Amino acid sequence: MTSTELGGKIALVTGGSRGLGRAICSGLADAGATVVVASRKQAACEDVAEQITRRTGRRAWGIPMHVGHWDEIDAVLDRVEADVGPIDVLVNNAGIAPGSTTLAEQTEALFDKTIEINLKGPFRLMALVGARMKARGGGSIINISSIGSQRPSNGEATYAAAKAGLNALTMAFAQEYAPQVRVNAVLPGAFATDMSSGWGEELVSRTIDRLPAGRMGRPEEIVGAVRYLAGDGATYTTGALLNVDGGRTTLY
Repeated sequence: MTSTELGGKIALVTGGSRGLGRAICSGLADAGATVVVASRKQAACEDVAEQITRRTGRRAWGIPMHVGHWDEIDAVLDRVEADVGPIDVLVNNAGIAPGSTTLAEQTEALFDKTIEINLKGPFRLMALVGARMKARGGGSIINISSIGSQRPSNGEATYAAAKAGLNALTMAFAQEYAPQVRVNAVLPGAFATDMSSGWGEELVSRTIDRLPAGRMGRPEEIVGAVRYLAGDGATYTTGALLNVDGGRTTLY
C-alpha cells in the first residue's frame, strides 16, 4: 500500500539488497521516501533499486557500501548527498549472524568480523550521519537489532553481544544528538529470510514452538515498525527498543 507519509524524505538502508533490508527499502518507498539501497554488492543494490523504481514510479538508488570499512563510510555518505541529497532516515540493517559449533572453537577472525559488521559499522554511521542530521535540524536513525540481545543462546553469543552493544549505542546516541535527531532500535525475532533458510527443520520447528504467534515472521511484517519510527508519528519516541518478535520475549 502506497502513501505519502514519508514524502520528501531520503532514506539510506544498509544491507538493503535482501531479507529484512529489502522489505524495509520497499516499505519506505511505498511510504513516499526516496530510498538508497546500500550493501556490499553493487549489482544487487542496483537491481533492488531498479525494481522499486519500476514498481513505484519513484526513483530509488543503489550504492555499494561495506559498513565494516570505517575509513570509507564518510566518502560514501558524501556521494549519497551529492547524488541524491541529505539523509533524513538512516536504517542500520546490515548484519551477519554466524554460529559456532562451540564457543571455544570460534576464531578470532570470525569474532572480529561479527563485531565489525554488527556494531562498529553502525557506530560509525550513526556518528557521521547523526552529526549531519543534527546540523540540519532533524532526522531519524533506526537500528535493526535482535531479540538475541535479550535472549541470547550459546551458539549466537558473539552476535548477541554485538546486538546488545547496538542497543546500548541506540540509547547513547539518542542522548548525543538530542533533541534534533531521534535514535531508536527495532528488535526482530525469528523471520523467514535467507538468513534463516539454513536453520534446518528441527531448529525451525523448535523456534516456532516457542512463539506465541505460532509462526515465523514475514519480512514485510518488520516494515510497520520502521515506518512508524521514521515518520512524524514518532516525534516523541527516542532511545526506544521495539521488539517485533511474535511474542517470543514474553517467555523465557
